[in-house]
Amino acid sequence: MTSTLRRATPDEQFAEVTRGSVDLHVAEELKSKLRRSYDKEQPLLVKAGFDATAPDLHLGHTLLLTRMRRFQELGHRVVFLIGDFTALIGDPSGKSATRPALSREEVLANAETYKVQVFKVLEAGRTEVRFNSQWLDALGTEGLVRLAARWPLARMLEREDFKTRFREGKSIALHELLYPLLQGYDSVALEADVELGSSDQLFNLLVGRTLMREMGKEPQVILTGPILEGLDGHEKMSKSLDNAVGITEQPDQMFGKLMSISDALMWRYIELLSAMPLARVAERRAEVDAGGLNPKEVKAGFAEEMVARFHGADAGRRAAEEFDRRFAKRQLDPERVPEHSVSLGGASSVPLVRALADAGLVASTSEGRRLIAQGAVRLDGTRVSDAKRELGPGHYLVQVGKLRAARLRVG
Repeated sequence: MTSTLRRATPDEQFAEVTRGSVDLHVAEELKSKLRRSYDKEQPLLVKAGFDATAPDLHLGHTLLLTRMRRFQELGHRVVFLIGDFTALIGDPSGKSATRPALSREEVLANAETYKVQVFKVLEAGRTEVRFNSQWLDALGTEGLVRLAARWPLARMLEREDFKTRFREGKSIALHELLYPLLQGYDSVALEADVELGSSDQLFNLLVGRTLMREMGKEPQVILTGPILEGLDGHEKMSKSLDNAVGITEQPDQMFGKLMSISDALMWRYIELLSAMPLARVAERRAEVDAGGLNPKEVKAGFAEEMVARFHGADAGRRAAEEFDRRFAKRQLDPERVPEHSVSLGGASSVPLVRALADAGLVASTSEGRRLIAQGAVRLDGTRVSDAKRELGPGHYLVQVGKLRAARLRVG
């Protein structure tokens, strides 16, 4: 732990942990905490809370985990806080209506699912997993009333989402007003030095900072990150918009999607998601700008890093080699194309888009329709233009882009 804490100077640590950040309250306090940690060889306690709603994670969801990992690699204590108590309320941040309540059993089941996926980014052996029911259950009715007494209603209604709902006459349940206070009390209980979150959680995080000060604790520093753009570079990353890279997608599919992004978006992704130090990112960018380095080489390195993060180093290397063989060299080896059976289910034909989804060549039928409209789907070597194309019984060679292909056996 000690050697890791002294591996980077306080200024170098500040640059790394704040890269791509949106809000920082307060920069000088963070610098002071990092200097004290460095001088005394005592790690900071860095907290991030996650309500245990069932996750289906894509790269956009991992931004916060990536920032946690940077603190972790610099030797600081990282607390992955599962909001098993607060999930019973549901974070109202950015919501236009009251969220349905979850049972304690549902929350705990979801928490187990979370842990399986988040440790694809965080180091399990160096991550403290805590549950906020440990102190919020013990708070009791009297403690909850005393906590609520610390925050005026007028200040709570300053939250943009509450303000909007109040103005529009939409319901705001009383328990929703408690959520920011309970999240803030988590920071008091843990005595957090730093709390991380997304930019839409800023109000909640600042409540924690205020409560710590009022309860005689050194206030935490607040550090928020952005919302990640999807593959199109415009809308936020979302599976419903077919512009997402899921962390459980097949390595070849993940690699191919990342190779499809624009050069400008590549640097944005690298800044937010890569473990490459900022100084090295600047060097690589200067090389590209000077014409001495092809941006595709940088993009391939980043794509391999992401595949390796979620599927292992061997998978990352194989995905890079396969992409180079099939895409860069324009090769498609028929003997290496996987086969997939598609059942007609008693019908005379099956929609092509459903067959593509069943074979794992696309994430959804809507993505299949979009790719057909873009001219990216070929059937037995011929480009498909009709998104309503049906396949009868038989064998077909289907290609999606230049990377994905399968032999379909329909029957």
